Amino acid sequence: MRIILTGAGGFVGRHLARRLLAQGLDGRGVERLALADLEPPQVDDIRVTRVAGDLSDAAVRARLVADGADVLFHLAALPGGAAARDPGLSRKVNLDGTLDLIEAMAAAHGGRTPPPRVVYTSTIAVLGHPLPALVDDATPLRPAMTYGAHKLMVEVALADYRRRGLVDPVAVRLSGILARPGGATGLKSAFMSDVFHALAAGRPYTCPVSPTATLWAMSLDRCIDNLLYAAHIDSALMPAGGAVTLPALRVPMGDLIAAIAHRTGTDAGLVVHAPDAALEAAFGAHPPLLTPAAEAAGFHHDGTLDALVESALATL
Repeated sequence: MRIILTGAGGFVGRHLARRLLAQGLDGRGVERLALADLEPPQVDDIRVTRVAGDLSDAAVRARLVADGADVLFHLAALPGGAAARDPGLSRKVNLDGTLDLIEAMAAAHGGRTPPPRVVYTSTIAVLGHPLPALVDDATPLRPAMTYGAHKLMVEVALADYRRRGLVDPVAVRLSGILARPGGATGLKSAFMSDVFHALAAGRPYTCPVSPTATLWAMSLDRCIDNLLYAAHIDSALMPAGGAVTLPALRVPMGDLIAAIAHRTGTDAGLVVHAPDAALEAAFGAHPPLLTPAAEAAGFHHDGTLDALVESALATL
């Protein structure tokens, strides 16, 4: 099986690459794994090809798709905070570069059947904010950030590509993935991961949302499980648009802090709260979430908060 993975140097991308090389995909071995990023990771495996460069560059895209592929995992993106600061760059990376890459992949496939599978990581930012009292599969998509708007535009384009038979896309909307590396990442939701690092190290932490702030979250391992599943799911199980909001646990920030402190044997009192009203409104006011379409298709969340925290701590 020939696979392309963009955003391979990122948090999720690195772990996804390791899992693909270790276990293959749906019982099939990996013949070739092309890792694309501005700085792809160094992997000592003869099956790996590194493609370094900007995917908005046609020459880089041509190198990436030259040998064709059965599956494209498209994780590369300019994250939300960075996209808000530079909407033009967001369009270049998150919209135009994405569509150009998928079209190049379809062209390299030459119209053969079946068309290549595209697993596209979308985002809950397509829902916008403020959110309604309950979010489910019927909730209107009204992005309130440039990042979410461009991700939704790609979802619409993928549905059209599917109708035209160019690719067989599965778009999955991700919530907070825990726990990302500490420090500035361009993600406004970085506090969700930073608290893991602080408590694991026994350091004080000032949390920018209140203890009652509610978050949607899943562990990195569960995220990878869902992405791998998306690569081979029967697309007939997906809704007509080919996009689903993935199941996630709804977690109060105070409960998350207590669970991390319990698991790490540290004092939850190391965390003090200095809520940022705008940040909490956007990332700490998540209502109950119902995802029947994704669950019927076979996607899952972590099950319990303790299981999520245990899994997230294992990735630090």
